[in-house]
Formats: sequence, structure tokens, C-alpha cells
Amino acid sequence: MYYGYGLYYDPTIILVLIGALISGAASFMVQATFNKYNRINNFRGITSNQVAEHILHSAGIYDVRIERIRGNLTDHYSPNEKVLRLSDAVYGKTSVAAIGVAAHECGHAIQHQENYAPLKLRSASVPLANIGSWISWPVILIGLLIGYTPLAQLGVFLFTFVVAFQLITLPVEFDASARALRILNQDHILEGDEHKGATKVLRAAAMTYVAALFATILQLLRLAIIVGGHNRRDD
Repeated sequence: MYYGYGLYYDPTIILVLIGALISGAASFMVQATFNKYNRINNFRGITSNQVAEHILHSAGIYDVRIERIRGNLTDHYSPNEKVLRLSDAVYGKTSVAAIGVAAHECGHAIQHQENYAPLKLRSASVPLANIGSWISWPVILIGLLIGYTPLAQLGVFLFTFVVAFQLITLPVEFDASARALRILNQDHILEGDEHKGATKVLRAAAMTYVAALFATILQLLRLAIIVGGHNRRDD
């Protein structure tokens, strides 16, 4: 039985399946948590847009636009455009979940204003991550097909750029959530159970990044095993 690159059946596929299960479980958890607290409106009745504007202005940020973007939880802050985009599920909503997500994206805008080092490092590493994501697989495949192990090993090395990018992303995301929750509490935007709800939403969202990193590390391990095994067969 053959699998993948013209090699015999590869038992390391189990690593990919484990990673997919972990990522799927994390995605399910964040969606379920968001849906739960998306049904709970904040006591003050303020919208996510109002909260975002308040947080940005309180931080002295007046040149960031707040826009709506299609999709579900596609919220993000674009530092190059200085635009904070809120998804259909968040924009203009008064739910605890929506306010938590909007505040998190404001956390990224504040990071940008303060030249937060991990954010700058993540932005600088995007080109390398793209190279690793798009080129590593073809390089590995060609190396294995022509039997030139050093080329396949180069592909594995390029894939480490993807792992490094996701590793750098963790402190950026955790810090943005910490900033958001601190501001929501200090400015009395969310208190008590509302604040606890936002905390659960943002923690669940953070776990998706942890799961993605773990899945990518498993993929890297699988590639290293495949290339290493091919090298041993050639010796």
C-alpha cells in the first residue's frame, strides 16, 4: 500500500490526525464558548463598537478606523492599514462575547502603538513564515522523488519557519487578551460575571493558537521522521 510521496504506507500519518483532532477540538470549544456568551448582553447596553472606540481613545489612538468584515470570528487588527475589523458576529453587538473580542483586537492596536516587541517580531517574520508554508512541501517532495536527501532536509528546515511564527504569535495573542481584560475591568465596562464570561471567551480563543502550534510541531516531527527514514534507506 502506498501513501503520499510514492513511499510505502506511512504510519506517521497518525501525528497529522492527532494534530487535526486537537485543532478541531479547540475550534469547537471557542465557537461553543463564544455562542454561550454571545447570548448574554452586557448590563450597560453598550455595543462592541462603542467599547472599541472608548479603549482606543483612552489609549490616545485616534487614527484607527473601525470597520465591519464579513464572516464569523474573522475579527482582526491590520497594523499596516490601521484598521480594526469586527466580524458580523461582533460588530455592533452588545453581548459579553462580542465586547471581549472587540477589546482583544484593541489590545493589538495598543501593542502597535507601543511598539510591542513580540508584535514587531511577528510582523517581521511573516515573509519567512510564508516561504516555509509555500515552499517547504515542494522542496521536500522533489528531494524525496529524486533521492537527494539534503534537499528534502532543506525543506524540513524551511518548515521550521512556520513553527517559529506560531510560537512568536502566542505571547502576542496572550498579551492582547490580558490588556483587553484589564481595561474592561479598570474602566468598569464589564464586571462580575460579565467579566468572567469575557475571560472564558478569550481564553478559549487563545487555546486555538496553542492547538495550532502543537499541530504544526507534530507535522514538523512527521516530516523529520519521513526524511530521516528515507536517508537511512539510502545509506
